[in-house]
Amino acid sequence: MTSDTEQTEPVAGHRAGLRDLVVGARVVLWDFDGPICRLFAGYSADRVAGELVDWLAGQGLRELLTREEQVHPDPHVLLGAVNRRRHRSDLVADFEERLTREELRAVATAWPTAYADPLIRTWSALGVGLAVTTNNSPRVASEYLGTRGLLDCFAPHIYGRTRDLNLLKPDPYCLNRALSAMGVAPARALMVGDSASDLTAARAAGVPFLGYAREEHKHKALKQAGADTVVDSLEPVLRLLWENAAAHTDD
Repeated sequence: MTSDTEQTEPVAGHRAGLRDLVVGARVVLWDFDGPICRLFAGYSADRVAGELVDWLAGQGLRELLTREEQVHPDPHVLLGAVNRRRHRSDLVADFEERLTREELRAVATAWPTAYADPLIRTWSALGVGLAVTTNNSPRVASEYLGTRGLLDCFAPHIYGRTRDLNLLKPDPYCLNRALSAMGVAPARALMVGDSASDLTAARAAGVPFLGYAREEHKHKALKQAGADTVVDSLEPVLRLLWENAAAHTDD
């Protein structure tokens, strides 16, 4: 689990910029794996990817993947590759369902991101609408949030993979679904994400973006992709909400 002693000041961007993003948001769209939890913390994504490659090989279809893809540790990369080469086929549907089952197994050993639970509860208590916008299965996000007692903070606004895998982020489809369902203008929303694809989707949807990057290489990737504000902990976000709520109470 991420330690609560991790660095608490924003890695990039000024405190005022972070405050504008956080305090002004009326709806927050969360990526799931990363900002909310580490889904594969105790259930190796590398092993899942290997088993999916073995399953393809058992179908006589290993050559659908390049040599680099066959040893890639991210099962979502494999899903994207199979989808590009067999879009809308039964094979893609079967592959996606197998990945979903592995994601569901991973829920039992997922690690909550430090400060994510209290931040979610605080935003919800303040009347801010919350949605999940993820490339994971929506079934997986719902299952995890249920184990943390957080499902009521989001439901019914959980938007994940659909049968059309071309609509995964960086396509803004799931963000646009959330905005439409929640009746909010993009400029009044905020997306919390940890990847360049999250940033690209947020930009396409017109939604301000807050990057979360616990590791230095992810921080660099987000900055190189053009993210203005990146934090390495959600603690300063939570602190800003508390400070703002206290200031309004004192008024």
